[in-house]
Amino acid sequence: MVIREKKQKRCDADEVAVGDCWLGISLASESGLILSLRVGKHTDAFLAELISNTEGKTDCKCWCTDDWGGYERVFADEITHFIGKENTQRLERTNGIVRQQTGRWHRRQNKFGKLWAQTEVTARLVVSYFNWIWQHSRSKDSAAQRAGLSTQTWGWHDIATYPTFY
Repeated sequence: MVIREKKQKRCDADEVAVGDCWLGISLASESGLILSLRVGKHTDAFLAELISNTEGKTDCKCWCTDDWGGYERVFADEITHFIGKENTQRLERTNGIVRQQTGRWHRRQNKFGKLWAQTEVTARLVVSYFNWIWQHSRSKDSAAQRAGLSTQTWGWHDIATYPTFY
């Protein structure tokens, strides 16, 4: 998914917060819980940040990805890496659901975001919605319930009033 304030070909090398902006998502295969989401340029550093943030939440050493070459450059040697669409179907479906729930990321429509900060805030809200509120149509539970993090589906009020520490 690409969000841009300025076309990439018109960006200088030091302009890191304009041009093509990608959303990187890591997903738990069993529960479908979104473990990490990053906003940034489609680079090895972007991928390393996504992997690092995901590793802090799981001890998984098996990754299923598409065939972008950055994974091979960034993954540690102890990671088992499976490449192929058959392994990423759930992630692609989740990406479609996230995009469908957020008008600014629809494909083939005249809606787009220009500010990366706005994209990051919106992405966090969408991930919260997807993990804690959205119910799967067949299983009638949320990703957080399937991951064992919750016993019930949450609402926006639950998310807004959940005690957090800064």
